[in-house]
Amino acid sequence: MRTTATIYMLTGISIGTIMVTSSNSWMLAWLGLELNSFAILPLISKKKHPRSIEAATKYFLTQSTASCLILFASTINAWQTGTWTITQMPDKLPSTLMLIALTMKMGAAPMHLWLPEVMQGTTLLTSLLISTWQKIAPMVLIFTTSNHLPSNITLMMGLLSTYLGGWGGMNQTHLRKMMAFSSIANMGWTLMTLTSEPKVSMINIMTYMLLTTPTFILLAQTSTKTLQDMTTMWTTSPTSSITLTFLLLSMAGLPPLTGFMPKLLILNELISQNMTAISIATTMASLLSLIFYLRISYLTSLLNTPSSSTSTTKWRQNMNNLKMTQMAPTAVMSTTALPTLYP
Repeated sequence: MRTTATIYMLTGISIGTIMVTSSNSWMLAWLGLELNSFAILPLISKKKHPRSIEAATKYFLTQSTASCLILFASTINAWQTGTWTITQMPDKLPSTLMLIALTMKMGAAPMHLWLPEVMQGTTLLTSLLISTWQKIAPMVLIFTTSNHLPSNITLMMGLLSTYLGGWGGMNQTHLRKMMAFSSIANMGWTLMTLTSEPKVSMINIMTYMLLTTPTFILLAQTSTKTLQDMTTMWTTSPTSSITLTFLLLSMAGLPPLTGFMPKLLILNELISQNMTAISIATTMASLLSLIFYLRISYLTSLLNTPSSSTSTTKWRQNMNNLKMTQMAPTAVMSTTALPTLYP
């Protein structure tokens, strides 16, 4: 019964995303976003724990506020232009409100405070859905309206997201919160070139999803939730430890791994637009994220726990062969796809 309900909810999430990506009207896109948001609420609160109920409530309130803003902005735009078409948004007021609403749905700064709390209160696999699949629908809408969005506000929100994501992740010991701040920082990189070169932004967000998927699956399979758990991963599964290290370094953007490619393209686009100062500030912000990525990598592969008889290290390994088989291609692409993706 529980499996059937989960499949039903995942189907609703998929249908909502498909409705948004295939729609040309704001009303149909709004309905798809609502279906997407309501379908994931049972998955967030599935643990029957107070933190899960709290996370579901925060997610519902945030997404409802963003949906109200989307409906308000689309109504103003329809009143001014006489159409509900997504690509017709020439006025600054509805385009600015739409940008704020969609970035709130994705968890970009300064509307980001809900994301770490929601991801901390739910399971790792549900956190994977929130940080990857749930971003597709609003990102498609932002990509569709990118030529009407205010460039200065978009750049400011992108730069703020990169700094707040880096600073917030440095002080965390729980991996789900750390991955949430990593998502916020990556959304900042995505927003930096959204108005000037939206294709580069789409490459960045898709690459991030490619990196995040095997990372969350590895953490779920090894029941790793805190930095303390990372120190025992080497003794339980050296292969998983090495793979996770490469995935984290790729998310940090270190060459020659895959995560370096979209960051290089974004910096190249900023410099070509004569925004050298902003590109330097964005590069400095990436160093903040690099700190906690290196800390996790150090605890995973370079630090071993004491192996004395008094150690209370528990056996957390629970590998599912099907899930590990599905994870292998994405893990390989996440670390070795740079020569094929970068022309």
